[in-house]
Amino acid sequence: MTLAPITMTHAEGPMPDGSKAQVWGAMHSAPTAVPGGLTGTATGEHARQLRLAIKPEYGGRSDFYTGQFSLRFRLLSPLLPHGCTIGASTPVDFQLKRSGPSKWVSQDPPIIEFSAYDDTFTAPAAEHCGPLTGPLNRRLGLPASSGNLMTYDATYTFRMYDQLPSA
Repeated sequence: MTLAPITMTHAEGPMPDGSKAQVWGAMHSAPTAVPGGLTGTATGEHARQLRLAIKPEYGGRSDFYTGQFSLRFRLLSPLLPHGCTIGASTPVDFQLKRSGPSKWVSQDPPIIEFSAYDDTFTAPAAEHCGPLTGPLNRRLGLPASSGNLMTYDATYTFRMYDQLPSA
């Protein structure tokens, strides 16, 4: 499944002592409809009620130096409670590896593209989904053991601290 684009804001760079540091800012993404909805076969007059969407959310860890990144996946449907989430207790941890070299698209503004993947991550069962938790986990194949594949195509830009407007 191809998820809607994710926008992330963070800062990283060398500290005065020479160590590297990162500060997480924010993450935004729109929900992506799951084909077939809750049942996998939602069509006709019941399709609206049985719709299902997945929305990635920040999972509490990001280390872009090492490629470690954690996400939760909120499951959205008129029949599911708001807290229904894959990775609610334990986020999905990714160890991203580059698929190839970065490509400079533009120098001004600086725009760089790269691709990465993780083909070893596991995914926990959905939680807090009420009476539909069991059927929903079966529908989505959760929990999912190691060997899943996530690919990530990124486009990013940056500004140096000395280029930021003064407060």
